[in-house]
Amino acid sequence: MDGTYIANAWFALALVFIVTVAAKVLGSRTPAVEKTTKKLPPPPPEAKAAPLIGVLPAVLSRGLQAVIREQHRELGSVFTLKSLGVAVTFLVGPECSDHFFHGAESEMAIDDVYKFTTPIFGKGVGYDVDLDTRTEQHRFFAKTLRPAKLRGHEYFGKWGECGVVDLKQEMDHMLMLIASRCLLGKEVRENMFDEVSSLLGELLGNTYLVSIFLPYLPTPAHRRRDRARERLHEIFSQIVRARKSSGRVEDDFLQELMDSRYGDGRATTDAEVTGLLMALLLGGQHTSSSTAVWTLVCLLTHPDHLHAVVAEQEQLVVGRHHGSDVAFIDYGLLLQMDVLHRCIKETLRLHPVMSVILRHARTGFTVRTKEGNEYSVPAGRLVASPLVVNNQLPDLYKNPHLFDPDRFAAGRAEAAGNLDYLAFGAGKHACMGEGYAYQQIKVILSHMLRNFDFKLESLFPEPENMLSMRPRGKLTVSYKRRAWLRNMQE
Repeated sequence: MDGTYIANAWFALALVFIVTVAAKVLGSRTPAVEKTTKKLPPPPPEAKAAPLIGVLPAVLSRGLQAVIREQHRELGSVFTLKSLGVAVTFLVGPECSDHFFHGAESEMAIDDVYKFTTPIFGKGVGYDVDLDTRTEQHRFFAKTLRPAKLRGHEYFGKWGECGVVDLKQEMDHMLMLIASRCLLGKEVRENMFDEVSSLLGELLGNTYLVSIFLPYLPTPAHRRRDRARERLHEIFSQIVRARKSSGRVEDDFLQELMDSRYGDGRATTDAEVTGLLMALLLGGQHTSSSTAVWTLVCLLTHPDHLHAVVAEQEQLVVGRHHGSDVAFIDYGLLLQMDVLHRCIKETLRLHPVMSVILRHARTGFTVRTKEGNEYSVPAGRLVASPLVVNNQLPDLYKNPHLFDPDRFAAGRAEAAGNLDYLAFGAGKHACMGEGYAYQQIKVILSHMLRNFDFKLESLFPEPENMLSMRPRGKLTVSYKRRAWLRNMQE
């Protein structure tokens, strides 16, 4: 039994058990269905499958993404997958997605699905708190996720003239360096960078699909996860207490969290500071690293687009050096990198950071497809927006399976609607770090592509085929420092 089979099995079981657990926890909160004489539309069509076990064998043999695509072709834009007596309804296309992304929290809930993050970030933050408190905590993030925080940072200084690296490992390490400079503070950067990096890896690396529906199961992995979180809490709490006792103020996200106040004037606690910091680190570092890797791999396998990006860099940055060997990239210059921006956006269309987005329908609703068919989705149902399908619909994108960043250029008019492109979600729960993520990835790739020529030594990777869409396995690239920088230094 290989790793892919096991991963698919856990994913399938997660879809089964998460609904079961949610139904038990939320049964008392799901509004009762009022009796009515009005005839409701029919339920969504269901995938043909064996009794009881449902689509589980198909998911195990072909993978969840393949099953979703197959059922979309066969059943249309709204369909249900069942297994072991529970059901998940998938909504494909912007016509079916409005209520999913814009419905009120009382009708279409997100916190019910992500309760499993509580033992990762700790109690009192994220999805462990009520909506109003969580909204205020998001406000703390919003004032920090500013592109200006990235100005002036240099990367890959340790690289020599040429070499071979594991791109995923290098990108993860580099993102941690950015985090240590912009977010964690000099105490971590100067004294405990390696320990904090290792602990964050333990925290994320020991969170599996089983953690979604049984987050407190006393497994060895969960015990390692809990020990890592406790140690991180101890580290950050010590830093907070030291700063408060000395009166020292630093320019980093940790300090901003310490100084944040809720609407009623209450200050953040040490536990909240730690939990919010870890939420931002794990939510941002992991996704930005994955996107940066996918973008570079896509460029290395599409030379015309790679040359266009490099030409843009030479025009915007290299030509402004005036003999200096240091490139000064500010926020205004990043905004001018339109070619690179389109390449990142196209990469996220083809390789989103998650394969599906999940919600819990607290109340039933009716959905109407593009073809005019209407279906009733019942209260209590787990509902999914499959990004792996929504981002590649042929009626929204020409040749949707091709890497074509120019589809987002002026005049192409692809994906013009607000629910046509969903890489960062949409509606009230859209990712607030979208602007920061683009600027961060631009800074990274701008530096890399200006300073190095790359060659992909590995095969083009497959996605992990789980909730995460990170490239699977080791990803090797060779590099050689570009000649223009050497010439300028001579």
